[in-house]
Amino acid sequence: MEQKTNVMRILDKAKIPYQAHNYTGTGAISGPEVAAALKQDPARVFKTLVTVGKSRQPYVFVIPVCRELDLKKAAACVGEKAVDMLPQRDLLKTTGYIHGGCSPVGMKKAFPTVFDASAAAHDTICFSGGKVGYQVELNLNALASVLEFRLGDLTVEE
Repeated sequence: MEQKTNVMRILDKAKIPYQAHNYTGTGAISGPEVAAALKQDPARVFKTLVTVGKSRQPYVFVIPVCRELDLKKAAACVGEKAVDMLPQRDLLKTTGYIHGGCSPVGMKKAFPTVFDASAAAHDTICFSGGKVGYQVELNLNALASVLEFRLGDLTVEE
């Protein structure tokens, strides 16, 4: 029996269709390794990054695993002068998630959340299921009923 994560329970309660993926035991750690373990296009597999603005407000950015967050673009997108990555030691107490299992769904508090605009180009995207080794795949538009978010240009130009 597949273990249900809190993210999956939230999606089930909202009747949002999703596909659960489990990559435990594959040795995958980095985002591109996770995408490979899931046999998914890395452009469709997203990572959740938590930052903090100069105002001390946390912000959540969700970008493709094969890209890097542009901190200047991210700050501009949320109206901050600057944002910095939240120190890893603060991740659990801020979000309720650990590094490698951080999901934009089901955080302790609802933080302003921005998905990279590239997410809109895909029928479905994958992101953390809220526990290391678990991903959920779903339609971005369906997610809007449980997570307030917007789209933005967030990544470093290639």
